[in-house]
Amino acid sequence: MERRLPLMDALRFFCLPIRRFLAVSIFAVGLTHVQSAPVTVSPDPLHAAAILQELDSFQQFGRILYIAAHPDDENTRLLSYFAKGRGYRTGYLSLTRGDGGQNLIGSELRDNLGVIRTQELLAARRIDGAIQFFSRANDFGFSKHPDETFRIWDRNAVLADVVRVIRAFRPDVIVTRFSLEPGVTHGHHTASAILALEAFRLAADPTTFPEQIQKDRLQPWQVTRIAWNSFPAAMRGGGIRQSSPTLSLDTGRYNPLLGESFGEIAARSRTQHKSQGFGTLAGRGTALDYFQILAGEPATRDLFDGIDTSWRRITEAPQPGELARKVAGAFDPRAPEKSVPALLELRTRLHELTSISDQTRWQEKCDHLDRILLACLGFHAETSVPAAEVVAGGSLPLTLRALVRRASPETQVRWVSSRLLSTGSEVAINAALAINQSSEFSVTAKIPTDAQPSTPYWLQKPGTEGMFRVEDSDLIGRPENPPVFPVEHTLDIDGQTLIVADRAVQVIDDPIRGEIRRPVQVIPPVTLGFGQDLELFRPGETRNVTVTVTGSRESTEATVSLSAPRGWTANPVRHNFNLKEAGARERFTFSVTAPASSTQAILAASAEVKGRYFSTSRTDIRYDHIPAQLIQPQAHAKIASLDLKVRGETVGYLPGAGDLVGEGIARMGYRVTTLTSMDLTVERLRSFDVVVLGVRAFNTRPDIGPLLPALFAYVEGGGTVVVQYNTTMDLQTTVLAPFPLTLSRDRVVDETAPVKLLAPDHPALTTPNRITRADFDGWVQERGLYFPNTWADSFVPLLECADEGEAPKRGSLLVARHGQGYFVYTGLSFFRELPAGVPGAYRLFANLLSLGK
Repeated sequence: MERRLPLMDALRFFCLPIRRFLAVSIFAVGLTHVQSAPVTVSPDPLHAAAILQELDSFQQFGRILYIAAHPDDENTRLLSYFAKGRGYRTGYLSLTRGDGGQNLIGSELRDNLGVIRTQELLAARRIDGAIQFFSRANDFGFSKHPDETFRIWDRNAVLADVVRVIRAFRPDVIVTRFSLEPGVTHGHHTASAILALEAFRLAADPTTFPEQIQKDRLQPWQVTRIAWNSFPAAMRGGGIRQSSPTLSLDTGRYNPLLGESFGEIAARSRTQHKSQGFGTLAGRGTALDYFQILAGEPATRDLFDGIDTSWRRITEAPQPGELARKVAGAFDPRAPEKSVPALLELRTRLHELTSISDQTRWQEKCDHLDRILLACLGFHAETSVPAAEVVAGGSLPLTLRALVRRASPETQVRWVSSRLLSTGSEVAINAALAINQSSEFSVTAKIPTDAQPSTPYWLQKPGTEGMFRVEDSDLIGRPENPPVFPVEHTLDIDGQTLIVADRAVQVIDDPIRGEIRRPVQVIPPVTLGFGQDLELFRPGETRNVTVTVTGSRESTEATVSLSAPRGWTANPVRHNFNLKEAGARERFTFSVTAPASSTQAILAASAEVKGRYFSTSRTDIRYDHIPAQLIQPQAHAKIASLDLKVRGETVGYLPGAGDLVGEGIARMGYRVTTLTSMDLTVERLRSFDVVVLGVRAFNTRPDIGPLLPALFAYVEGGGTVVVQYNTTMDLQTTVLAPFPLTLSRDRVVDETAPVKLLAPDHPALTTPNRITRADFDGWVQERGLYFPNTWADSFVPLLECADEGEAPKRGSLLVARHGQGYFVYTGLSFFRELPAGVPGAYRLFANLLSLGK
């Protein structure tokens, strides 16, 4: 019997096939149709205890969906408890990818940070066993009220995405992380709870978002209940009826098959959020999670009260359930292959069912069974390529491998064929797989000429401040792109046919990290890059702008040109080039002239190769805890014409968590030296006109406390120190300045909030640039964060601002004289504004650097 099974991600359960190859909706596959895509097996085989865990899970039919706003909002202990403890299909829907957050491990922000945090969530799910979903909502930064959130998000579109995930995943229970009460937490948090409750009520209505039913072949779905997961203290508020029943679950239990508690699993999962500094200690022992029912059927003892999670969910026939229990009971961890005949019999019985009450869950159990079957055989499939990056239209040498590591002598496994879905070609193999002997075949394929450069799907088209633009509805909800070059291997196991999904990867032998797998990604024949992604001009100034062109194949003849915005000019019109080798690069200089007025714009580069235009750059993200990421955005550079004056020449920059402020300072014309702790002596510091501390230096540098006396003495002797924002958590010292100063969580999230100059004649607001209210136009995401709320009289507050309806805040920029020098503490978001090319931010920061000069 032949079946096609849902495309799984490393033995996780949600079906995400690719419609462009299979003409089936990604959410509908395996949910409303019997035929679907192949089953994927992990390159890391399951050990015997894990197989037994899967056999137990195979007998469970519950589904639960957790909904919150951001990466790291999820309760990983609860996810672990349901996924690995009770064997239920468990999902986490994060409405955003965390693009507006901060970054503790590097300088990436916005889109690039969202890519990192997406992969951190997937790394967490590989540990806790849950399944990851997203909406199209963009994390635009901190929000203090859901009304503000809904003004920036497209509320109806995000609601549609939540409904889509519910209809696709079809959970029995939804759990929200946050309260419905506005104003008690992040506006995104409250919005996620509001939308979850709305979607709970709408997902079963066929007249709501009917295109999901008519076009995408989803079906309405009624969730049994929705609950809020919180703590008793939070439940005393929360904006819900105090008479609502409360129940608790012990999610800290120990799982002997896994050798750890769900608290320990949760800690490993949560620690994957490294960009947010969320490494945490393992929890051991009883741990209660509390819930309050928001809507749906009541529950008093368990979230699944009254919900049938047994085989009766799909059939009244007793045979599948009885056989499944027998297989699990007879499982031999020393010889998993002994279970194969019984698993094949169970597979036959499952397909012979004539009365199926829940097609979705029946399909999922068929898929799950096949993964267990392959795990018992120790089956491994691999499609490898010599290089992960390929050019559209280019040749792709493939090595196909298959291996059965455990099988009884009576079990016959035959590799029938492999299908290359991108080309539609079939490779006939017809080889018997001998035990623990790899079979290998080579073939050359061709990447389609119209294949687009690989980049995260939600970044392929420009969106809005609050929403990503995703034109293919099949992709909505997916955590990442489908494979560029998918492969299907057809197996015959004792007369039964299984189709196994694979994808082409480069297998790298890394001397430090060992085996690394990089999936095939498409790159253009030429990649473009600016020498600087931001160029500053004085009004009317002409400057050279450099564009680097890198070839991806041999003998690339082309031209490169710049598209200058209105009021700007770029010469020459184009440069011709011939890159003779793959990897060769050339730099070309264009003379760019700014208009006479202050303005901001975008400079775009493109190359013409044989009548086709290519205009992408590349960004590589490399961290050990996530797979390597390639982003290929449009080759753009920000350009800004502004009246900017500076004083002084040399700046010492002491890094904190990581930012691009030092590069911004260099753009102003300063010589910037990155400092280490060894440099922080009074004698060494005297060689700099000013010393700047990177963002969160007081949070991330354990050595900061002992270094402060030298910094304070440097200021006292006539130097200037500028300290950028720090958070209130994990401060490495209680001393932040030469005078008392206390941080708070005060912030102004409206980047357009009016700013009042409290001391307009202070040197920081006059010299060498006269600062006016106009200098606070065009700021991005926020005014600032973690402002001090108390300080010594020695500090002069220079600015006042506030979000609408709130009391004015004066702690965003504080300047104190200390001896002959100046000490500055600022919570203004220069780490966002300078890379964005905001003219007023440059003028104000130049004044801070110029103090005392």
